[in-house]
This record gives sequence, C-alpha cells and structure tokens, in this order.
Amino acid sequence: MSEFISKVDIEARKRAAEILKKKFLTLLDQINKGEPLVLEIPKRTLNNTVYDENRKLLLLGEEKLKRSFLDLNEARRFMQTTLMASIIYDALVNNEYPTIRDLYYRGKHSIVLKAPNGKTYEENTWDEQKESDSVIVDIEVFTSLLREDMLILSKEKGKVVGDMRIRSGNDVIDLSKMGHGAYSIEPTPDLIDFVDVKADFVLVVEKDAVFQQLHREGFWKKYNAILVTSAGQPDRATRRFVRRLNEELKLPVYILTDADPYGWYIYSVFRIGSINLSYESERLATPNARFLGVSMGDIFGTPKKKAYLTEKERNAFIIKAKDYDIKRALEIKNYEWFKTKAWQEEIDMFLQKKAKLEIEAMASKGLKFLAFQYIPEKIQTNDFIS
Repeated sequence: MSEFISKVDIEARKRAAEILKKKFLTLLDQINKGEPLVLEIPKRTLNNTVYDENRKLLLLGEEKLKRSFLDLNEARRFMQTTLMASIIYDALVNNEYPTIRDLYYRGKHSIVLKAPNGKTYEENTWDEQKESDSVIVDIEVFTSLLREDMLILSKEKGKVVGDMRIRSGNDVIDLSKMGHGAYSIEPTPDLIDFVDVKADFVLVVEKDAVFQQLHREGFWKKYNAILVTSAGQPDRATRRFVRRLNEELKLPVYILTDADPYGWYIYSVFRIGSINLSYESERLATPNARFLGVSMGDIFGTPKKKAYLTEKERNAFIIKAKDYDIKRALEIKNYEWFKTKAWQEEIDMFLQKKAKLEIEAMASKGLKFLAFQYIPEKIQTNDFIS
C-alpha cells in the first residue's frame, strides 16, 4: 500500500468493500439453498419517483424489480451487474481510483457462446458506455453506496472560494488563498473535512463566468460568503458539497441563476433533487436552499416591489422566449414542488411576458451593481423564493 494514500481513503475503501461484499454474498446464500439467483433492485423509473412534501425531497419509491439469472430477458443485465460489482470490489481492495470510463473498459470483453446446434458466436459484455454507466447506478441503488463512496472518480466541475480551510487527503487547503482561481470540488466530497469556516452564507452561482467576476470583485470577502459555481447543471459532487455546508455548518444557501425555466430547474435540482437521480436526493439535495434570482419580478417589477431594470435596460437585455422555453415552463409549472403561490406567480409572469434574462445582464448593468447592490440587497430584504 502506498505511503501517500490518506487514512480517510483507506477507511472509506474498507467500508465500501465490506458493504459491497455483504450485499452480493446474498447470491451465494441463494446458491447454497438451491434457490434461483435473483437480485432485487429498487426501480429507477418516473412512476417510482415520489415527492415527499414533508421533507421537500424527490425520493425513490418502494417498488422493486427482480433481476433473475434464469430469465432470458434479465440474464444479460444480471451478469453485467455482478461483473461490474466484482470490478469495483477489486479496485477498492487494490487501492485503485477508477473513473467511470475505466470501469467500462475493464469490463468490456467478448464471451464465446455455443448454441444448441453447435454453432458458436460472440457477445460483448456491453457495447456502449451508457450500458455500463446504467449498471453502476443499479449497484448504487442496490447497495445504497454512491459511486463517490466507492471512490469512483469523475471529472471535476464545481468550484468554490471563501474564508475556509478544508482537509483533503493529507493536506489542509486554504480556500481564501486561491489567487484569481478557485478550489475545484473533488469527486469525493464526503472525504473532505471542514477544518475552519468563517462565513455567514453560501451563494451558488449558475454561471462560471459570473462566479469569476464576483470572485475578482471581492464579493465573498466583503460579505463573508462562501462562493460556489455549478458551471451550469450541477454535478453530484457540487450538490453534496453545498448540502454539507448547509447541513453541518448551518449556513443559509442562496441560488443565483438565469431568469428562465432552465435556471429554475437548476435551483430545484439543488433544493429537492433530480427526477433521474432521485435515489441520491437524501444526501445530495438541500431542502433549505432559496432561489435568490434572477426573478421575473426583478426584471419587470411587481405591485409590491420596484424592478431593478429600467424600461430601456429591459429592452436592451431581455431575450424573447422560444417555443421550447414556453413548453419547459409549462412542464415545470405542473411539478408538485413548484406549486407554491410564489412559484406559480413567477412562472405565470414568464408565460405572460414571454421573456427571459441571463445573469450576465445584471453584470452588464454594472459589476459593482450586481455584487454590491443587487445580491446583498435581495439577501438583506429576504427577497427570495423558497
């Protein structure tokens, strides 16, 4: 074992390997009892995804599918699942750090089969990576281990900067001393220790470019904030990191996105989870997250508040909504978690105005306006949607 591997990684490996081994040894028990080999895996379907009103989370339901080795329709997927589990287990006990792409290649080979008529033919374990990726998700659901728990790596996407020190591996990293850059959130965020954090809130910015502008302008220093970017649709590591900041450190979380249906959905993924990955929501979603903006009311004003943009600025910055924007807004309007009075008013205003606006428009009005007026004023006056 390498002397450079951290104790945190070693402990995580032992835990994951033990859980993986225990879950799949149930197949050995079935063999010893003379029973057909069957894996019971929770269904990852839209029909088995439920919105828990009390917990404000999208969760996987209780329905399960039975994947039987003796069922011709299920045998291939059954074998793919056990093959992938063995590859992951070997990587864990051998202190390796595979990527999802690595796992695809490690399991990709051909099996020679012989038909009853004596002819032989070959069949691949999997033909495309989407097959092996889907098998990994099945293993996550079956074992209740996220791929991050199994030290399966993915490309880093989210970034963070702020007055905080973290321990990653054997090193303590000061996120307040990153120069003009930022710390890339590692794909195993649960292995990070929060050593020292001095902040009053977390601001998550959809756009990486706006994140960089706010960083260089010193926003997080002036307002004692942790500044995070998801760089678009958030990856799992960023969502988990934000959840930990809120859950463990009790820091309020504000989400800043474009004023359009896609920005709303990015917010909802942070807050309640995603439909496709509802099995992850309990650990990745942040139910207390608040939508700071950009809201339609910020653009056009409401009876209760004045717009941040003048009519001239609106004409210069707003973008006409396309048919697919309208269609997406109507879909979101019918999601249970968007059926609050505030969100219905927000969506209705979008459908009425048929206009959207990007965060950059607020920066075009003036970066100092965005950093030192718009954002802090909305936080101070509780001008957010939750």
